[in-house]
Amino acid sequence: MKIMKQLLVFAVVLTLCSGLYIGKKQISAADLSSKEYRAVWFCYDDFSQYRSSVKSNNKASFKAYFTKVVKNAKSLGMNTIIVQVRPFGDAIYKSSYFPWSKYISGKQGKSPGYDPLKIMVTVAHNNNMKIEAWINPYRVTSGTTSYASLSQNNQARKWHSTKGKKRTVLAYGGSLYYNPSRIAVRNLIARGVKEIVKNYAVDGIHMDDYFYPSFSSGNVNSAFDAKEYNKSAAKKNGVSIARYRRDQVNLLVKQIHDTVKSVNPNVTFGISPAGELSNLRSDYSYYVDVDTWVKSSSYVDYLTPQIYWGFKHPTARFDKVMKQWSKLTANSPVKLYVGIAAYKVRSNAGIGREKAEWKTDTTILKKEVVYARKYGAKGFAFFDYADMIRPKNKTVMKKLKSVMN
Repeated sequence: MKIMKQLLVFAVVLTLCSGLYIGKKQISAADLSSKEYRAVWFCYDDFSQYRSSVKSNNKASFKAYFTKVVKNAKSLGMNTIIVQVRPFGDAIYKSSYFPWSKYISGKQGKSPGYDPLKIMVTVAHNNNMKIEAWINPYRVTSGTTSYASLSQNNQARKWHSTKGKKRTVLAYGGSLYYNPSRIAVRNLIARGVKEIVKNYAVDGIHMDDYFYPSFSSGNVNSAFDAKEYNKSAAKKNGVSIARYRRDQVNLLVKQIHDTVKSVNPNVTFGISPAGELSNLRSDYSYYVDVDTWVKSSSYVDYLTPQIYWGFKHPTARFDKVMKQWSKLTANSPVKLYVGIAAYKVRSNAGIGREKAEWKTDTTILKKEVVYARKYGAKGFAFFDYADMIRPKNKTVMKKLKSVMN
């Protein structure tokens, strides 16, 4: 009798662990894995939309607004929100290193009168949502190279007016960037990360796909930080400029990883690179060394490639690209999440037959989630919050939610 009871207990445990049935309900992989990462990006444009939607931008109005944001995200099956807190060398939180962002206050350097990140962390956690602080490391401006457009306390402006520091910030393609080849830049970015992890109970630090700008065959060896490369030991030792630039990014990524873990080992650090691996491996752009990152746990905890295409894209089909990332991360300690283009649904985006797919297929996001799970995705991130709640996308989101519960 005792042996039969033991066998019965063993059978029950085996059934539960193998994810078969409890009563009459079949347990799915998603049900068993409560840790599946389900995130929505909340970008700087969303902060601008908030400001335009309220009569008075203050602590109470922002808290009420962001509470609605979190509840909307939860209703769609999300468990994480990624908030952009450093979009252009500025800050949507109280920083000792970066000026207040115009996207929260209306003018760079001007305080909104409250600390948005403090409110966002509290609201997210009170609603059982995780929250990650999203930073853009190198970008200072977009569409202008005017230092006068920056606040007086912007470090880029201060460096530009300091002898011997001018090349710490570079103008290229009509925009300003922090120079990836400068130690001072890496230290500034890392210190900014440290203050976030130290001062706010964020669950993660997140970086997107803006690293080096793109070059051409005609200027790849002369533009941007080529001057630093030409003076470097790397060039003297025969290292290519592409390898040199990847090494600069690796130094920053490693420093951020180490900084995060030194303050709180439980805080994750992840990057969302562009989705097409051939572009990431190009000698003309990004210089994002994912091939090195996936080989150890010394750089990132997760990668979220932006696989922003449909199944009918002529060259970068979702299934094709997903398989490439699955293969790359198959034996890696780095988790693979998938960035999905919510902004494309019910739009005229896409190429060729893909256009109709995004425009008319109300199951497109659902199909991408189901497919990615089959190839090892441990989670998803959807760009962007505003697109997830658009009335015209309601049917698409309802079908997505059916596989997110």
